[in-house]
Amino acid sequence: MPELLAASLIRDIPDFPKPGILFKDISPVLQSPAAVQECVGLLSEDAREHGAEVIVGIESRGFIFGMPMALQLGLPFAMTRKKGKLPYETVDVEYSLEYGAAVLEMHVDAVNPGQRAYIVDDLLATGGTAAASALLVEKLSAQVCGFGFAVELGFLNGRSRLNERPVRSLITF
Repeated sequence: MPELLAASLIRDIPDFPKPGILFKDISPVLQSPAAVQECVGLLSEDAREHGAEVIVGIESRGFIFGMPMALQLGLPFAMTRKKGKLPYETVDVEYSLEYGAAVLEMHVDAVNPGQRAYIVDDLLATGGTAAASALLVEKLSAQVCGFGFAVELGFLNGRSRLNERPVRSLITF
């Protein structure tokens, strides 16, 4: 399989956000309409294959890929956001971070009971935020049909937190 254009554009930023971390910067991907279209197209294809009925984007870079996917597929788009960012009634879930905890929220009417949700983000690292987003979808009695990521840091084993659901990562480091 030929290398994706997006893979050739990701740049390494050493010691960001702290010493010893090699940050994978997708900013150059976002500056290339062809690379973004490539990612959106491939992830949309996967969502379609898994019977998605709604695209759920994780704040904030999941919005970048998720909204165009929803438009391309003719599906609704729903958001999971950090606590306090949504104006309407919400459900929430607390999840663990490397140092501490965080809370994600979703509007109570973001997905419908029984609806098949495909969850999207730019990056799969430890899987905590994606797993928390899945819990929100399930709290609203919908089901997760799959996950899509532009990039996966495979050495962090984030897939293990996603309960063996289908995961599509376009680029794995």
